[in-house]
This record gives sequence, structure tokens and C-alpha cells, in this order.
Amino acid sequence: MIQRSLYLLVILISFCNAFCQNFTGRVIDSDTGEPLPHADVKINNTDNLVTNAEGYFTIIGENNRDNSTLAVSFLGYKSIVITVAELRESQSVVRLKPGTFELEVLTISNRANNADSIMASVKKNLQRNYNNKLKNLKNTLFYRKVNSFEPEKLDIVMTKSTGFGKKEIQETNKELKKFTDNIIQNPPVEYTDLLCTRYSGIKRIKDKPAIYPKFVAIKGTKLKNRNQAMSIDDIQYKVKDVAYKHLDSARFYRIKSGLFGTRDTVIGPKSKIKKNRLVKRNLESAEADISYFTSQNSFHKNSYLDFVHNTDLYEYSYNGAVQSGTGNEFIYVLRFRPKKKKAKYTGTLYISETDFAIVKADYKLAEGKTLGGVNLKFLLGVKQSENYCKGTIIFRKDPAENVYFIHYALMHTGEYMYINRPLKFLEITSGEKDVVAFDLKLT
Repeated sequence: MIQRSLYLLVILISFCNAFCQNFTGRVIDSDTGEPLPHADVKINNTDNLVTNAEGYFTIIGENNRDNSTLAVSFLGYKSIVITVAELRESQSVVRLKPGTFELEVLTISNRANNADSIMASVKKNLQRNYNNKLKNLKNTLFYRKVNSFEPEKLDIVMTKSTGFGKKEIQETNKELKKFTDNIIQNPPVEYTDLLCTRYSGIKRIKDKPAIYPKFVAIKGTKLKNRNQAMSIDDIQYKVKDVAYKHLDSARFYRIKSGLFGTRDTVIGPKSKIKKNRLVKRNLESAEADISYFTSQNSFHKNSYLDFVHNTDLYEYSYNGAVQSGTGNEFIYVLRFRPKKKKAKYTGTLYISETDFAIVKADYKLAEGKTLGGVNLKFLLGVKQSENYCKGTIIFRKDPAENVYFIHYALMHTGEYMYINRPLKFLEITSGEKDVVAFDLKLT
């Protein structure tokens, strides 16, 4: 009896240790109680975290010891340093107070009232502030990507399946109807968080020096909303499961839609992917996403964020100044919106008053704007439009090299899709072919 009790005690202690490895806190406005998204949380003066859209952050492993220190800062608020023990005592909530300053202090120059003048200084100093070229740098980047699938209508109806009777096809369609209804009622939203180290090195290409960035993942996680029934990955697995019930798992198939098709293999023999291999593949995919994202958010002329270098397309307005997260300088706040037809974004820029570097940018596609698409609705039953893009970029200064690098990046993109087409899976063989056919409608 004693031995059994000791055994249960050991299990309980092990469970508690595992459970206590992660500790979640939240950063809010002390006056309003509103969450503060993208606040900086520095642990023991080494590890950097960033709160999510609801102000939450998670401390992992040994960092959640009671004597660990947290330095929490946010633009326009007084920074604070507390211990994990103090955070526990405050119900895991960090309350930041808005920064206060004298109005005359903000009269740094006449430039403060002239948004166009501030943007002219921003453009003038772009190369100096963000010139990471020909420098060996190492910095940490926190990247958050949001994927969502929110169809208004989704119908998948099986019309034919070789070797299966009418009743079996009806049962499959009932399963598909239940599946698509679930997606409509509980649209999946998925969050991918990745903490990585970015290395910038120099190599010579055709006898000319060139910079090459390398991203190494430190840790990553993929989460879904608590209220949703399935993730985007779950949807893919479910579709594959339904398909494999009607396809021979040992054969190869190609896809055909109307008059269009391919000879390439779309579905081959079913195989299981080992968990460690899947994790590696997900990390490699996320690192590729980060590489592309940083190249498009570097404020160079080819970047799609044209509100920095194509200032003639936008209207800028001065909205005062706030204290930096560390409280040692003031930050200009500028709002922008389209002035000309080519402009696409609206948002807010936070600009250092000392070197005119953009330290934070919040942006989103303006109403009625798109990033591109194709309209073959009446010809082929397909229409696509990139009509949603929203993001936040936070830059941090490298004190040694005196240049800015991306410290935090949030990207949420979406598109409108219309599909009304037949879809067939045809066996790749010289003899009689197995066929599985669907009608697909998506808006």
C-alpha cells in the first residue's frame, strides 16, 4: 500500500513539474484594462518575447522561476521590471501606466507639426537606418503568421466513384455535407509562431560582395482558436481520408477539371510521415516564409509596402508623440491613407525623433483595394482576389552597428475565392481507369 502511494506521489510530482514548465502572463493598460498587443517582454535580460494580439505571453522552462525578472515595455507607456513571483501574485497580469510628459517637451522642432517634413526625413535616412548590407549581424526575430479559411458557401458533392454503388456515394456525400457545414459554422483560424535567429553574412558573387541572410529556428508552435472544431491541417487530412476511401492506395492518380488536366501525379500510394520529419518540414516552410517576408518588408523600392518610399501616393497626418518603450526618447505618430489611386494601404507609423527611423508600422489594405487576382468566373468558373492584408512590423536598433533590424513581424493575409467546377481523379494507367469525380462550389 505504501509503495503504491509513493508511486502515485512520484507520478503527481512529475505531472506538476511538466505542467509548471509553461507560465502564461498578460500585459494590459492599467487605466482601461485593454490588452496591449506586441509589447516587449525581456526575460532575465536575455530572452525576448512579444505579446500576441490579446496581450498574452508565455514563459517556458527554467525562465518561470520565481526570481526570474521580466522587463516589460510598450510604446507610449512607462516600462516596468518585475519578478515572476510578483507576476504570480498579481494574477499573472502586468499593468502598464500610460507615459506622461510636458507638452512643451514635445515641441522639439517645427517638424513635429509637419507630417510631410517628417516623412521626407524618414526617406532621407532610410539607407543609413536599415542598411544591413555588407555587415555581419546576428539578431533575434519573432514571427507570427495567421492563416484562416472562412468560406460563405462550400459544397463538395461526389458524382462518381469506380467500384462504389449509389448508396455508398450517398453516404460519402452525407459525410462531406457534415464536414463542410462544420467548416462554415466554425471557420478555422491558425496561428504559427516562430522564434528564430537571423544571421547576415557576406559572400562574393561574380567578384562582388553580396549579403545572404540565414534563418535558424529556435522554437515554434502552431495553435488554433479554442472554439473551433478543427485546424486547417485537420481539413487537409479529412479531405485526404475521404479521397483514399475511394482511391486505391497502391495506385497513382492525376487530376482533371473540365477540359483541363495534368499528366503529373497528384495522389500516389498512401504513406505516413514520421512526426520528426513533419516537424522539420514545418520549420523549413516557416523559415522560407520568414525569408520572403523580411525581403518584402525591408522598406526598399521593390517592397510592396509602398507607403514609405512612394510618399506622393499617400496623405500623412501628424498625431502627436509618445514615449518609447524604454522611455529615453519620443516617438512621432503619423497616420497615413491613400491619396492617389495607386496607393493601397492605410495605417500608422511610429518614427524616432532622434534618427527618423520607423520603429513600428501598423498597416492594412484600404477598403476596396486588392493586391491582385484573376477573374475567369464566367469562362472557367474561377475567380480569385487578394483582398485582405494586415500586419505589424517592429524594428529594433543594433547598438553595435547602429542599424535597425526586424524584431517582430505579424502577417495576416486573405483572399476571395470563387470556384464552381467539376473535379476528377483519374488513375494513371494504360488500361481501364478508376475515376472519382466531384462537383466543387466555393465562395
